[in-house]
Amino acid sequence: MVFFFRKDKNVPASLLAERAEILSLFESCDVNRDGKLSKEEVKAGFERLKSCFPGFRTQRAFKVADKNGDGFISKAELQELVDYVLDCYEGKIAGKLKK
Repeated sequence: MVFFFRKDKNVPASLLAERAEILSLFESCDVNRDGKLSKEEVKAGFERLKSCFPGFRTQRAFKVADKNGDGFISKAELQELVDYVLDCYEGKIAGKLKK
C-alpha cells in the first residue's frame, strides 16, 4: 500500500512510502533511544512525512495509538500509529476517533 499525505498530483516519489518504511521512519524518530515515542518525536515523524498539519496529526495519533494513556507510543503501540498514518490517507480514521 502506498502512502502520502498531500493529495496533489506533484508528490515526489521520495514521499511515497510503504508500511515498513513508515514504521522505520517513526522508529528512527526515537532520538533518545528509550524505546518509546514522545509527542515531540511523533510530530517530527509527521514533519518528515510532509504532513500539512503535523501538530494536529500528532494529537489525533495519540488518541488512537496511545492505548494505555501514558503520553508515549511504546513499541507495542507502534503498529497502531502506523495504522493511523495509513488510515489517514485512506480516510478511514473518522470512525476510530468517535469511539
